[in-house]
Amino acid sequence: MSDDSAPAPSTSEPEPELTAARGRAILDQMGGISGLIYSSLPVVVFVPVSTLFGLMPAISAALGVATLILIWRLIRHDSVQPAVSGFFGVGISALIAYVVGESKGFFLLGIWTSLFWAVVFGVSVLIRRPMVGYIWGWVNSHDRDWREVRKAVVAFDIATVIWVVVFASRFLVQQHLYQADQTGWLGVARIAMGWPLTAAAALVTYLAIRVARNALHAQQGVESTD
Repeated sequence: MSDDSAPAPSTSEPEPELTAARGRAILDQMGGISGLIYSSLPVVVFVPVSTLFGLMPAISAALGVATLILIWRLIRHDSVQPAVSGFFGVGISALIAYVVGESKGFFLLGIWTSLFWAVVFGVSVLIRRPMVGYIWGWVNSHDRDWREVRKAVVAFDIATVIWVVVFASRFLVQQHLYQADQTGWLGVARIAMGWPLTAAAALVTYLAIRVARNALHAQQGVESTD
């Protein structure tokens, strides 16, 4: 005789361990916490060297620091992709500064990249395809039906809008400083608007994900009882 009282295995909720592992994998691909720190070091070096010695020594110093960081991360067997992309990011920024012929050109790549992501995230909200939701759906393959749950869509809309504010504020402030030839303050803004704003947006994103998951699982629970 079958035991009808035995609970059926649940498939409506992703395993916490799997979700956490995927979250760590994404963070590793971005370079991890150390990668966020390393990305600031070339800027920290570039600005004072540029002020004291000029553009070419500053470019050399930034590239030197980026090279040391790349070598260090390879020695430590860190994720290769963020290490290499970080190095090339500094290289492209240095090349732009050289072509422009001014130290402030070092920040142009970051300025226009911020505008690009502000537009991408903003458009995704306008067409009701919030980018944060799609990124989360990619990470959590079990929860790809979130677009059918209005509360989840709204939560991801809010989180995506927060990222739009982050990217747009970075662009507006740094573009203003660029136009005003404030290279020193550009460096300060680049770092100050990095960690703090990213942490705030990440917190809102985390809360939005919790709301979306609860709404999605509640919806799945209702459908399973119909």
